[in-house]
Amino acid sequence: MNENVTKESSSRSGTGPGTGCYLNIDKPQGWTSTDVVRKLKGVTRSKKIGHGGTLDPIATGVLPVCIGPATRFADTVLLGTKSYRITIELGRSTDTYDLSGQTTAEADWTGVSRDQVVGVLENFRGEFDQVPPMYSAIHHNGKRLYELARQGIEVERPARPVEVLNLQLVDFSAPQIVLDLECSHGFYARTLAHDIGEKLETHAHLTGLVRTHAGVFRIEDAVTLEQVIAEAESGDWRDLAMPIDATLQHLGRITLNTMFVEMVQHGRPLSIANVGVKGETGAYDPGDRIRAYTPEGELLAILIFEPER
Repeated sequence: MNENVTKESSSRSGTGPGTGCYLNIDKPQGWTSTDVVRKLKGVTRSKKIGHGGTLDPIATGVLPVCIGPATRFADTVLLGTKSYRITIELGRSTDTYDLSGQTTAEADWTGVSRDQVVGVLENFRGEFDQVPPMYSAIHHNGKRLYELARQGIEVERPARPVEVLNLQLVDFSAPQIVLDLECSHGFYARTLAHDIGEKLETHAHLTGLVRTHAGVFRIEDAVTLEQVIAEAESGDWRDLAMPIDATLQHLGRITLNTMFVEMVQHGRPLSIANVGVKGETGAYDPGDRIRAYTPEGELLAILIFEPER
């Protein structure tokens, strides 16, 4: 069977004017993800800008901001798991499942031990179904769940499959629980806090969340809004940015000849067996994403490797 590569997205590489790049922002507490994008749109004077992976206002940490053509690559760049350090407080539950909400119930927590917490965590590792909170952006009959919640309406939410790859107890100083969490896309840490409270036969809510990594972005490499603003005023904010190509090094790479460059630019599929397609990082599996470069070494597009249809 012949196998093809087809174009998923395309852009120019680099961080110069008119090119795409990413800013790995350490989101401040109290800001929405949209607040950050709105601020950076003015600072960078970029017409096309967005973020990858919404963080709640109480959360801090890694918020990838996509600028220019980099927005086309966001899904590829953010593939994979996300990691968090979360803080849970026992004894009280809220309607939002975090400290921003109204108290819905209280219960004694003084009988909870460290060993009990460790034991309960076993219920939340691996693959399982999780019911999303009412205060979420999921749609229900044309409305966001949080819109219904604000009207005092609660509806049944179907559980969704999620995966927790790592869940470790960092500290237990009752009533505070601190956890390190690595999870799949679509996982709600607020729901985890709420459910842990139920398993411990008390109540609980989320009081802190720091995203430590998302895709290729890590908190040790993140920059603050203040740093970007200062750099924009005194020099060039692009010095803090990551070129598109730098965020795609985990993908395979091929170099195309001139004829195949033109085919990709026109959205035509390529046969991987053709002499004009040079694989440089080994064999590919169906569904793999591959960086495609021009003969001059310029990033042209992200291609998807798939069997011929």
